[in-house]
Amino acid sequence: MSIEVLIADDHRIFREGLRALLESEADIEVVGEATDGREAVELARELSPDVVIMGAGLPNLSGIEATRQILADQPHIKVIGLAIHSDVQFVLKMLRAGASGCLLKDCCQQDLARAVRTVDSHITFLSAEIAHIAAEEYAHHNAANSHSYRPALTGREREVLKLMAEGKSTKAIAAHLAISVKTVETYRWRIRNKLKLRSLAELTKYAVREGLVDLDS
Repeated sequence: MSIEVLIADDHRIFREGLRALLESEADIEVVGEATDGREAVELARELSPDVVIMGAGLPNLSGIEATRQILADQPHIKVIGLAIHSDVQFVLKMLRAGASGCLLKDCCQQDLARAVRTVDSHITFLSAEIAHIAAEEYAHHNAANSHSYRPALTGREREVLKLMAEGKSTKAIAAHLAISVKTVETYRWRIRNKLKLRSLAELTKYAVREGLVDLDS
């Protein structure tokens, strides 16, 4: 039985290249392609693939937040992050979001296929180029933040925070999410209360650190 894969990347040529590489493997089938983070979440829900290959700088919804939402809805799916060069911060954020592996975008076909098979077998995969640095940074991050726990935000709270960090007004957020202005104000209060952050600048920095907003997209 083939391993079903969904590819999420905003570059068409790159997606087509990945599809060609993966479909040359007898045991792997590409069942869909997403051009942005929101489409990746929607297609993952619709197609329920075994593995999602997630690009870093996706528009509309970052690859990190898309990963978090996919796994919250369908925890059986395995996600592989594609990093540009040795982007350790992207790797760490993907792992914290629940990704099962990460490798570089310029990896060879053998590494890509091996990563898909590895995570499908419930084993974490990190390419050799980034595994050592990522492990050190991940351990350091956990140690540095072990005493700075903050309650987790709900999915809707994270969505509201993302829109706040993008500079949208309360009214614009309400229209975008099809909810009332009063409901948005309640979410804003809850977010500030949970995170113990009061200024928009602090909330924006938090959103960037958590991968809700990609400054490069």
